[in-house]
Amino acid sequence: MQSNVRPESMARITTKELADAFIAEQVAEIRAQVGDKKVLLALSGGVDSSVVAALLIKAIGKQLVCVHVNHGLMRKGESEQVIEVFGKALDANLIYVDATDRFLNLLAGVAEPEKKRKIIGAEFIKVFDEESAKLEGISFLAQGTIYPDILESDGVKAHHNVGGLPEDMQMELVEPVKLLYKDEVRVVGDALGLPHNMVYRQPFPGPGLGVRCLGAITRDRLHALREADAILREEFDKNGLAGKVWQYFIAVPDFKSVGVKNDKRYEGWPAIIRAVNTTDAMSATIEEIPYALLHHITDRITHEVDGINRVLLDLTPKPIGTIEWE
Repeated sequence: MQSNVRPESMARITTKELADAFIAEQVAEIRAQVGDKKVLLALSGGVDSSVVAALLIKAIGKQLVCVHVNHGLMRKGESEQVIEVFGKALDANLIYVDATDRFLNLLAGVAEPEKKRKIIGAEFIKVFDEESAKLEGISFLAQGTIYPDILESDGVKAHHNVGGLPEDMQMELVEPVKLLYKDEVRVVGDALGLPHNMVYRQPFPGPGLGVRCLGAITRDRLHALREADAILREEFDKNGLAGKVWQYFIAVPDFKSVGVKNDKRYEGWPAIIRAVNTTDAMSATIEEIPYALLHHITDRITHEVDGINRVLLDLTPKPIGTIEWE
């Protein structure tokens, strides 16, 4: 078993050659640890869990059982991409759970951010537990723990991943990327052949769009948020900003303003653009977006997204403004 301390002699993985060597070493370690037993993984579609899934599939194939829970708060196309990449291209043993209704019904009328987070976290664990209870003979639990998680939390990543597994479920952990930094995980993901937009996906909070659909979540506003966010991401990709900006997204608050559509008064929500750069997420600066592009994004969102009639730009750095609104 690896220790939780990265040896000082361990070179930073920056090239495909170094990544390939790491992959070969991990495949051997995973096979030695797991033998012919089964491993369970909560696959969110995020960078860390996706790289761990691809590594384990390479090492043990169908002995890995991936559970992807769609809580209805994913960005546009994300759950579909998990099914496409893991279910189809990598032929993984994938269980897909569409729990959208469960989550949105529980969240109906809940406006307080902390309460929303707790509901989403608790329900996620519940769904995952229900699915794992249906499975036979799982001996190991894989997690996408990375080195900064260990540094931040004294080796306990319960808050970040499942962490709600029943006490009597004696499962040994498989954490193949726990000594890597985020940039190294991406290099390994590239070497494993995962899609570029999955490997370089920006950080996404566990509660997903739940913390960007501000206040009490309604299905229509959540839908508008998802569509507006997809337009922002598409335009940043097309205009070369995707690789330059650490995090960019839309938040939609729970109030309306009056506008004009087809010569009639029309009430709609504002979409707020947030685009920030940071090295450590402790402080963040505002990315300057060219005005011509802002005009174009505004035009697209207000014309293509039903329910949104204004686009605003958040110019607040961190500290003062946190990265997320909630």
